[in-house]
Amino acid sequence: MRDYDELIGFLGEWGPFQRLVFFLLSASIVPNGFNGMSAVFLAGVPEHRCRLPPGANLSREWLNASIPREVQGGREGPSRCRRYRLAALANFSALGLQPGRDVDLSRLEQEKCLDGWEYSRELYRSTIVTEWNLVCDDDWKTPLTTSLFFVGVLTGSFISGQLSDRYGRKTILFATMAVQTSFSFVQVFSTSWEMFTVLFLIVGMGQISNYVVAFILGTEILGKSVRIIFSTLGVCTFFAIGYMLLPLFAYFIRDWRMLLLALTVPGLFCIPLWWFIPESPRWLISQGRFKEAEIIIQKAAKTNGIVAPALLFDATEMQDLKLQQQQKAYIFDLFRNQNIAVVTVMSLILWMLTSVGYFGLSLSTPNLHGNAYVNCFLSAVVEVPAYIFAWLLLRTLPRRYSISGTLFLGGGVVLFIQLVPADLHVLSVFLVMLGKFGITAAFSMLYVYTAELYPTLVRNMAVGAASMSSRVGSIIAPYFVYLDAYDRFLPYMLMGSLTVLIGILTLFLPESYGNPLPETFEQMLRVKGFRSRRHSNHVRSSKEIEDTKTQITRF
Repeated sequence: MRDYDELIGFLGEWGPFQRLVFFLLSASIVPNGFNGMSAVFLAGVPEHRCRLPPGANLSREWLNASIPREVQGGREGPSRCRRYRLAALANFSALGLQPGRDVDLSRLEQEKCLDGWEYSRELYRSTIVTEWNLVCDDDWKTPLTTSLFFVGVLTGSFISGQLSDRYGRKTILFATMAVQTSFSFVQVFSTSWEMFTVLFLIVGMGQISNYVVAFILGTEILGKSVRIIFSTLGVCTFFAIGYMLLPLFAYFIRDWRMLLLALTVPGLFCIPLWWFIPESPRWLISQGRFKEAEIIIQKAAKTNGIVAPALLFDATEMQDLKLQQQQKAYIFDLFRNQNIAVVTVMSLILWMLTSVGYFGLSLSTPNLHGNAYVNCFLSAVVEVPAYIFAWLLLRTLPRRYSISGTLFLGGGVVLFIQLVPADLHVLSVFLVMLGKFGITAAFSMLYVYTAELYPTLVRNMAVGAASMSSRVGSIIAPYFVYLDAYDRFLPYMLMGSLTVLIGILTLFLPESYGNPLPETFEQMLRVKGFRSRRHSNHVRSSKEIEDTKTQITRF
């Protein structure tokens, strides 16, 4: 029986139909770049210090000395959360005593910021941090905001995989785009941190669902050679374009509500795509809906100016496909036997720890030396050559070695940051960007690799589960960045070590390079890693049979 790629081979690889699907699906990913990293600016933490009441009866000298000095993350500066007790300062000021000369400041009693905070307006006019004072005793809410967004992403990864396998790729794609855009718009009118965070969680559910389903839809419609380009230079590059536009929007719009509104509007331009993006014929065939699949393939042939065969599916093929593919898939199918379960577990670990490195480095850009907007833009720009590099690797080298090599590059470089002298800030930023380059290249290849390992029946579920695992890593990542307050090298040491570790783990996974997309679990087990074990078992069994025959003949 012919497989799907052979069935649609007459369409060609890069006709008008394929180009239309390629660019429209890629364009639908641009808003994901906005929403995925928007917390960098929406939840930006500006420099701040305790506000003094307008009626504080202090001389200029005591006003300047009212904030104690402290060391934060290896750097000395004014305290963000404490001030000297104002009643005592007022007495010293009234007596004409001078700070430091007449009064030992280290012996003075301190108190919390009882009158609120003064925030620097150099970088941000307003963020959710300045809106709801998410600092000092409430500073835990800032990383929690980002983490809960990724909790939504995790939930969306799990739900979207099952929903799109059941109700179709196209339906779920546009439903999740609607969720992302509409709830992001409502988020602009948040009246409290709690309301903002709950809405952010729902936006996260739509954000990743859109990305995963668009990726799967393109993977299943496009041919083998174009599939790799779509997965790297298509989906990933357009995500990077959205990511690059984020700091540009944020630079000119420094109020968080107006910025969020500006980032929401582009989602409306995706509505007309409904009439141009088709459903996946692969999915329709797997559901036994052959007539609908045939209509889409016939339209594709007409778009490409090709005469399609009068009969795409003969009776025998339709019957075989019904028996083999019209099945209900469940999450437990990803663990249906020992070999598949091992691959699934290792893939989940690989995705999770790669995500820690990717999002950890992306979210830490405001903490780097220099302008936060420039650093964020560089972090986005470096993704484009990373995707091109990943595409070249996927075309020429086995998947395991490509992913492992880029993970070693990213993790190793990040580990070297702690050895850079404190005054070489440019070198530190360069190493962070090089580490981001390696981890980004590996991350983009994981989508292709995972999609190539699993059969059509559970492919979207497998990518969704793996993506869900990566979101566990993204939930943890903001707290890696938070460790910068204790030691500015600690986040990089942890992220670098974990990235190198999973680079080693990748070498033990099966190899899918050069194989067609599997349609069944039996075809999945024929990939290199499984085949070598199965083949060795077969050879060993045959040898034992021959030895037995020889012994019987001798007797």
